[in-house]
Amino acid sequence: MEQNDSKQNPSKQKPSKQKPDKEEQEKIIRKVSAAGIFGNIILSAFKLFAGIYGRSGAMISDAVHSFSDVIATFIAYLGARLSMRPADREHPYGHERLECVAALILGIVLVVTGLGIGKTGLTNIFFGNKEDIAVPGMIALVAAIVSIATKEAMFWYTRYYAGVIDSPAFKADAWHHRSDALSSVGSLIGIGGAMLGYPVMDSVASVVICLFIFKVSFDILKDAISKMLDTSSGEEYENRLREFVLKQNDVGRVDLLRTRTFGSKIYVDIEIAVDGNKTLREAHDVAERVHEEVEKNFSEVKHIMIHVNPME
Repeated sequence: MEQNDSKQNPSKQKPSKQKPDKEEQEKIIRKVSAAGIFGNIILSAFKLFAGIYGRSGAMISDAVHSFSDVIATFIAYLGARLSMRPADREHPYGHERLECVAALILGIVLVVTGLGIGKTGLTNIFFGNKEDIAVPGMIALVAAIVSIATKEAMFWYTRYYAGVIDSPAFKADAWHHRSDALSSVGSLIGIGGAMLGYPVMDSVASVVICLFIFKVSFDILKDAISKMLDTSSGEEYENRLREFVLKQNDVGRVDLLRTRTFGSKIYVDIEIAVDGNKTLREAHDVAERVHEEVEKNFSEVKHIMIHVNPME
């Protein structure tokens, strides 16, 4: 027999962290998004002013890079909000994959950003006229230091809450903050080098930074695509789930266990064997009990299908 259901109110469970309720998740989404958007707007304006007034092309580019975070955070906000919509007739399994779509967009934004930084750096290294490059002022150096500290703080802040609500979009957004901090490190090195008489250091640092950005974007895209292709949740997770089910009363063995990742949630198909002498009602009760215990202890499981086989 089969038992179907959808997860509505995940409770505290042992293998994974407790997830806030929907209302609390929405508060976190609004708070993190507001901090990211307004923080980046203020930081971008300051860096643009410092770049123009301090005659630093690196800082102007860094300001544009920071402004791209505003767009990235807005996309993450939309993705996280849309993924929380309840299931409907057109989307009977919910909207979790919309969050993966948002993460994909952020990954692509990072790739484009990395290409822009790399292209500018290589052009300056091989084709730039170093004698015509203006020496940046002290305000540009200060802006780079402020940017590094601010963006690193935003990275840890966003990553923490991304873990709390298990949001791939905000995890991607956190790494976007880190990429901006790395970009500012390049600006700091370049501006400092230019002030010491080595303007080419800015371009070299920019090329190195774009490699870090490519690595982060690759990881984000790989994770998002994997979750959109219904991949397994992994052998370790399935073994833990299998052991948990086997500990339930009246479960003789697990004949089949399959999992698939759907956005940030997991769907489970399982076949269990019980005493063949049990009545249909008794077998149903066993399946119902296993279903409830799995939901109670594995909050990331949104949907579980249980088939009961007679024990031979």
